[in-house]
Amino acid sequence: MIFDLAFFAAMVPAVVLMGLSKGGFAGLGLLSLPLMALVVSPVAAAAIMLPLLISQDVVTVWSYRREFDRRNLATLLPGALMGILAGYLLAAKVSDAAVGLAVGLISIGFALRRLLAGGKTAAPVTKPSYGAGSVWGAICGFTSMIAHAGGPPFQIYVMPQRLKPAVFVGTGAIFFAAINLIKLGPYIALGQFTAQNLAASAALLPVAVVSTFAGVWLVRRVPAERFYTFIYWLLLAVGVKLVFDGMRSLLL
Repeated sequence: MIFDLAFFAAMVPAVVLMGLSKGGFAGLGLLSLPLMALVVSPVAAAAIMLPLLISQDVVTVWSYRREFDRRNLATLLPGALMGILAGYLLAAKVSDAAVGLAVGLISIGFALRRLLAGGKTAAPVTKPSYGAGSVWGAICGFTSMIAHAGGPPFQIYVMPQRLKPAVFVGTGAIFFAAINLIKLGPYIALGQFTAQNLAASAALLPVAVVSTFAGVWLVRRVPAERFYTFIYWLLLAVGVKLVFDGMRSLLL
Protein backbone atom coordinates (compact mmCIF):
# COMPACT_ATOMS: atom_id res chain seq x y z
CA MET A 1 0.00 0.00 0.00
CA ILE A 2 1.41 3.39 -1.05
CA PHE A 3 -0.02 6.58 0.47
CA ASP A 4 0.15 8.64 -2.74
CA LEU A 5 -2.23 10.93 -4.64
CA ALA A 6 -4.03 8.00 -6.30
CA PHE A 7 -4.59 6.38 -2.91
CA PHE A 8 -6.26 9.46 -1.44
CA ALA A 9 -8.12 10.25 -4.69
CA ALA A 10 -9.98 6.94 -4.32
CA MET A 11 -10.13 6.65 -0.54
CA VAL A 12 -11.38 10.13 0.38
CA PRO A 13 -14.52 10.00 -1.83
CA ALA A 14 -15.15 6.46 -0.58
CA VAL A 15 -15.04 7.59 3.05
CA VAL A 16 -17.23 10.64 2.28
CA LEU A 17 -19.86 8.39 0.70
CA MET A 18 -19.78 6.12 3.74
CA GLY A 19 -20.08 9.13 6.04
CA LEU A 20 -23.14 10.45 4.20
CA SER A 21 -24.60 6.95 4.33
CA LYS A 22 -23.98 6.71 8.07
CA GLY A 23 -25.43 10.19 8.53
CA GLY A 24 -28.71 9.02 7.05
CA PHE A 25 -28.56 8.53 3.29
CA ALA A 26 -28.41 4.75 3.52
CA GLY A 27 -27.19 3.02 0.37
CA LEU A 28 -24.39 5.34 -0.60
CA GLY A 29 -22.00 3.33 1.57
CA LEU A 30 -22.18 0.33 -0.76
CA LEU A 31 -20.27 2.37 -3.34
CA SER A 32 -17.34 2.86 -0.95
CA LEU A 33 -15.64 -0.54 -1.02
CA PRO A 34 -15.56 -0.76 -4.84
CA LEU A 35 -13.89 2.67 -4.91
CA MET A 36 -11.35 1.65 -2.29
CA ALA A 37 -10.68 -1.61 -4.14
CA LEU A 38 -9.26 0.47 -7.01
CA VAL A 39 -6.14 1.13 -4.95
CA VAL A 40 -6.05 -1.65 -2.32
CA SER A 41 -7.24 -5.25 -2.19
CA PRO A 42 -10.92 -5.80 -1.23
CA VAL A 43 -9.82 -7.52 1.99
CA ALA A 44 -7.58 -4.58 2.95
CA ALA A 45 -10.34 -2.13 1.98
CA ALA A 46 -12.78 -3.84 4.34
CA ALA A 47 -10.19 -3.87 7.14
CA ILE A 48 -9.39 -0.17 6.66
CA MET A 49 -13.06 0.70 6.60
CA LEU A 50 -14.14 -1.14 9.76
CA PRO A 51 -12.43 1.22 12.28
CA LEU A 52 -13.79 4.15 10.27
CA LEU A 53 -17.28 2.67 10.39
CA ILE A 54 -17.04 2.33 14.15
CA SER A 55 -15.91 5.96 14.50
CA GLN A 56 -18.84 7.01 12.29
CA ASP A 57 -21.17 4.86 14.40
CA VAL A 58 -20.12 6.89 17.45
CA VAL A 59 -21.16 10.11 15.66
CA THR A 60 -24.51 8.78 14.44
CA VAL A 61 -25.46 7.00 17.67
CA TRP A 62 -24.68 10.16 19.65
CA SER A 63 -26.53 12.38 17.15
CA TYR A 64 -29.66 10.19 17.21
CA ARG A 65 -29.40 8.91 20.80
CA ARG A 66 -32.97 10.05 21.57
CA GLU A 67 -34.45 9.18 18.16
CA PHE A 68 -34.72 5.45 17.54
CA ASP A 69 -37.30 2.69 17.68
CA ARG A 70 -36.70 0.17 20.47
CA ARG A 71 -39.12 -2.43 19.13
CA ASN A 72 -37.35 -2.55 15.77
CA LEU A 73 -34.03 -3.11 17.50
CA ALA A 74 -35.57 -5.83 19.68
CA THR A 75 -36.98 -7.63 16.62
CA LEU A 76 -33.87 -7.26 14.43
CA LEU A 77 -30.87 -7.87 16.70
CA PRO A 78 -31.44 -11.53 17.69
CA GLY A 79 -31.74 -12.54 14.04
CA ALA A 80 -28.74 -10.41 13.12
CA LEU A 81 -26.57 -12.28 15.63
CA MET A 82 -27.56 -15.58 14.03
CA GLY A 83 -26.94 -14.16 10.57
CA ILE A 84 -23.45 -12.94 11.47
CA LEU A 85 -22.60 -16.34 12.95
CA ALA A 86 -23.88 -18.12 9.84
CA GLY A 87 -21.92 -15.74 7.62
CA TYR A 88 -18.74 -16.35 9.58
CA LEU A 89 -19.14 -20.13 9.45
CA LEU A 90 -20.12 -20.22 5.78
CA ALA A 91 -17.84 -17.45 4.48
CA ALA A 92 -15.59 -19.90 2.64
CA LYS A 93 -18.52 -21.76 1.06
CA VAL A 94 -20.81 -18.93 -0.03
CA SER A 95 -20.07 -16.74 -3.03
CA ASP A 96 -20.08 -12.97 -2.37
CA ALA A 97 -21.35 -12.53 -5.93
CA ALA A 98 -24.36 -14.83 -5.41
CA VAL A 99 -25.33 -13.09 -2.17
CA GLY A 100 -24.95 -9.65 -3.76
CA LEU A 101 -27.02 -10.73 -6.78
CA ALA A 102 -29.85 -12.03 -4.59
CA VAL A 103 -29.90 -8.89 -2.42
CA GLY A 104 -29.77 -6.71 -5.54
CA LEU A 105 -32.76 -8.42 -7.17
CA ILE A 106 -34.83 -8.15 -3.98
CA SER A 107 -33.88 -4.47 -3.61
CA ILE A 108 -34.81 -3.63 -7.22
CA GLY A 109 -38.18 -5.37 -6.91
CA PHE A 110 -39.01 -3.63 -3.63
CA ALA A 111 -37.92 -0.16 -4.80
CA LEU A 112 -39.72 -0.40 -8.16
CA ARG A 113 -42.91 -1.54 -6.46
CA ARG A 114 -42.88 1.53 -4.21
CA LEU A 115 -41.75 4.04 -6.87
CA LEU A 116 -44.17 2.88 -9.58
CA ALA A 117 -47.09 3.00 -7.16
CA GLY A 118 -46.33 6.69 -6.61
CA GLY A 119 -49.35 8.57 -5.32
CA LYS A 120 -51.88 6.21 -6.93
CA THR A 121 -52.30 3.98 -3.90
CA ALA A 122 -51.07 4.57 -0.40
CA ALA A 123 -48.81 1.73 0.66
CA PRO A 124 -50.01 0.17 3.93
CA VAL A 125 -47.95 1.14 6.94
CA THR A 126 -46.45 -1.93 8.61
CA LYS A 127 -45.48 -2.57 12.23
CA PRO A 128 -42.33 -4.28 13.55
CA SER A 129 -42.87 -7.94 14.43
CA TYR A 130 -40.61 -10.64 15.84
CA GLY A 131 -41.32 -13.00 12.95
CA ALA A 132 -40.44 -10.63 10.10
CA GLY A 133 -37.76 -8.88 12.18
CA SER A 134 -35.95 -12.14 12.92
CA VAL A 135 -35.92 -13.07 9.22
CA TRP A 136 -34.77 -9.67 7.94
CA GLY A 137 -32.35 -9.27 10.86
CA ALA A 138 -30.72 -12.59 9.96
CA ILE A 139 -30.47 -11.50 6.32
CA CYS A 140 -28.90 -8.20 7.42
CA GLY A 141 -26.33 -9.95 9.58
CA PHE A 142 -25.52 -12.59 6.97
CA THR A 143 -25.17 -10.19 4.02
CA SER A 144 -23.16 -7.72 6.11
CA MET A 145 -20.71 -10.46 7.07
CA ILE A 146 -20.47 -12.00 3.58
CA ALA A 147 -20.82 -9.09 1.18
CA HIS A 148 -20.98 -5.85 3.25
CA ALA A 149 -24.56 -5.46 2.02
CA GLY A 150 -26.65 -5.26 5.19
CA GLY A 151 -28.27 -1.92 4.32
CA PRO A 152 -30.85 -2.98 1.70
CA PRO A 153 -32.47 -5.73 3.83
CA PHE A 154 -32.76 -3.26 6.73
CA GLN A 155 -34.43 -0.70 4.44
CA ILE A 156 -36.86 -3.27 3.06
CA TYR A 157 -37.99 -4.19 6.59
CA VAL A 158 -38.11 -0.73 8.18
CA MET A 159 -39.07 1.69 5.37
CA PRO A 160 -42.71 0.51 5.04
CA GLN A 161 -43.21 1.51 8.69
CA ARG A 162 -42.91 5.18 7.62
CA LEU A 163 -40.96 6.21 10.69
CA LYS A 164 -39.84 9.81 11.02
CA PRO A 165 -36.58 10.22 9.04
CA ALA A 166 -34.56 10.86 12.19
CA VAL A 167 -36.03 7.77 13.91
CA PHE A 168 -35.38 5.66 10.80
CA VAL A 169 -31.74 6.80 10.70
CA GLY A 170 -31.26 6.50 14.47
CA THR A 171 -32.60 2.94 14.52
CA GLY A 172 -30.24 1.97 11.69
CA ALA A 173 -27.33 3.72 13.40
CA ILE A 174 -27.68 1.69 16.60
CA PHE A 175 -28.41 -1.54 14.74
CA PHE A 176 -25.36 -1.35 12.48
CA ALA A 177 -23.15 -0.05 15.28
CA ALA A 178 -23.89 -3.31 17.12
CA ILE A 179 -23.19 -5.35 13.98
CA ASN A 180 -19.86 -3.60 13.36
CA LEU A 181 -18.71 -4.13 16.95
CA ILE A 182 -19.53 -7.83 16.68
CA LYS A 183 -17.56 -8.04 13.42
CA LEU A 184 -14.42 -6.81 15.20
CA GLY A 185 -13.80 -10.30 16.61
CA PRO A 186 -13.56 -12.11 13.25
CA TYR A 187 -11.34 -9.36 11.79
CA ILE A 188 -8.94 -9.58 14.71
CA ALA A 189 -8.93 -13.38 14.50
CA LEU A 190 -8.11 -13.19 10.80
CA GLY A 191 -5.21 -10.77 11.42
CA GLN A 192 -6.63 -8.01 9.23
CA PHE A 193 -5.69 -5.11 11.51
CA THR A 194 -2.10 -4.73 10.33
CA ALA A 195 -0.05 -1.63 11.16
CA GLN A 196 -0.42 -0.45 7.56
CA ASN A 197 -4.20 -0.86 7.52
CA LEU A 198 -4.55 0.93 10.85
CA ALA A 199 -2.30 3.77 9.60
CA ALA A 200 -4.60 4.22 6.59
CA SER A 201 -7.65 4.25 8.88
CA ALA A 202 -6.04 6.90 11.09
CA ALA A 203 -5.19 9.09 8.08
CA LEU A 204 -8.80 8.97 6.87
CA LEU A 205 -10.44 9.37 10.29
CA PRO A 206 -11.03 13.18 10.09
CA VAL A 207 -12.79 12.77 6.72
CA ALA A 208 -14.94 9.98 8.16
CA VAL A 209 -16.12 12.07 11.12
CA VAL A 210 -16.76 15.31 9.19
CA SER A 211 -18.70 13.56 6.40
CA THR A 212 -20.89 11.77 8.94
CA PHE A 213 -21.80 15.05 10.63
CA ALA A 214 -22.62 16.41 7.15
CA GLY A 215 -25.00 13.50 6.56
CA VAL A 216 -26.72 14.10 9.91
CA TRP A 217 -27.08 17.82 9.10
CA LEU A 218 -28.64 17.10 5.69
CA VAL A 219 -31.12 14.50 6.96
CA ARG A 220 -32.53 16.92 9.54
CA ARG A 221 -33.25 19.45 6.77
CA VAL A 222 -34.88 17.21 4.16
CA PRO A 223 -38.72 16.86 4.31
CA ALA A 224 -39.91 13.35 5.19
CA GLU A 225 -41.62 12.60 1.85
CA ARG A 226 -38.60 13.77 -0.15
CA PHE A 227 -36.30 11.82 2.16
CA TYR A 228 -38.11 8.52 1.59
CA THR A 229 -38.38 9.08 -2.17
CA PHE A 230 -34.63 9.70 -2.29
CA ILE A 231 -33.95 6.55 -0.26
CA TYR A 232 -36.12 4.47 -2.61
CA TRP A 233 -34.12 5.74 -5.60
CA LEU A 234 -30.89 5.01 -3.76
CA LEU A 235 -32.10 1.50 -2.98
CA LEU A 236 -32.91 0.99 -6.67
CA ALA A 237 -29.47 2.26 -7.74
CA VAL A 238 -27.71 0.07 -5.18
CA GLY A 239 -29.79 -2.92 -6.27
CA VAL A 240 -28.77 -2.40 -9.91
CA LYS A 241 -25.12 -2.14 -8.89
CA LEU A 242 -25.29 -5.32 -6.80
CA VAL A 243 -26.92 -7.22 -9.68
CA PHE A 244 -24.34 -5.92 -12.15
CA ASP A 245 -21.40 -6.85 -9.89
CA GLY A 246 -22.92 -10.23 -9.07
CA MET A 247 -23.60 -11.14 -12.70
CA ARG A 248 -20.13 -9.99 -13.78
CA SER A 249 -18.42 -12.06 -11.09
CA LEU A 250 -20.51 -15.18 -11.75
CA LEU A 251 -20.05 -15.03 -15.53
CA LEU A 252 -16.32 -14.29 -15.58
